[in-house]
Amino acid sequence: MKRFSEERESVSDEKRSGRLATSRTENNIAKFRHIVRENNGMTVRSIAEQVNIDRKTVMNILTEDLDKRNVCAKMVLKELTEGQKEIRVFSY
Repeated sequence: MKRFSEERESVSDEKRSGRLATSRTENNIAKFRHIVRENNGMTVRSIAEQVNIDRKTVMNILTEDLDKRNVCAKMVLKELTEGQKEIRVFSY
């Protein structure tokens, strides 16, 4: 508010010093697209390790740039051994 009272009229951000964002480049986004296309079940952690980028940045690229979303884990049937079945039957 102080800046506007000093006759500032623009609400857009001014240039700031600091590091430029170098992880969310078109080249990296293309790499991610290829990785996800090859193996859709990879975790964010494994992608981050493979590309050597922070997990938060990987998540941002996946959700914002590639329009992916997190889906709940699948339930997989597990076949029990005969011993496990007997334990389950007699434990009740």
